[in-house]
Amino acid sequence: MLPDRTTPLLLAIVGLVTLGLVVPRGWAQQSTTPAPLSDMPDPTHGKHGITHKALLRTDIAGVTGQEVIVWDTEYAPRAINPRHYHPAAITFHVLSGTGIWLAEGKQPVTLRAGDSLFTPAGTTHSHWNPSHTENLRFLEFIVGEKDKARPEPRP
Repeated sequence: MLPDRTTPLLLAIVGLVTLGLVVPRGWAQQSTTPAPLSDMPDPTHGKHGITHKALLRTDIAGVTGQEVIVWDTEYAPRAINPRHYHPAAITFHVLSGTGIWLAEGKQPVTLRAGDSLFTPAGTTHSHWNPSHTENLRFLEFIVGEKDKARPEPRP
């Protein structure tokens, strides 16, 4: 858990990012080079090589039934999170490595360290680490209905 004095600042940043008011290098600003789908890891192998460390989980003060969750997530080389959706909005911010995000109906996008991506609630997507040698590490900022942040698989 973060110190109490850090929590209000983090919540403010998460809120601004989630509302789209602050996106350091967001979807419209990252590389527009389409990612090669031909090099996508096999999603039938499941979610091996993915670790999550909880940094924050708290109710949003003054808003009944809403919460903020922040995860520090790391993907081993070639790890993939197959098609799924979150009932809550989620913002990804890449800390290191390179990742590919594919939202249903869109071209895949490549995110590198410093890039951010906002994904509205209910968006079916997948993401993976295309590297054969380097880990991918990113933060996940989830804002939504309490206890509704867990991903739901999609075939």
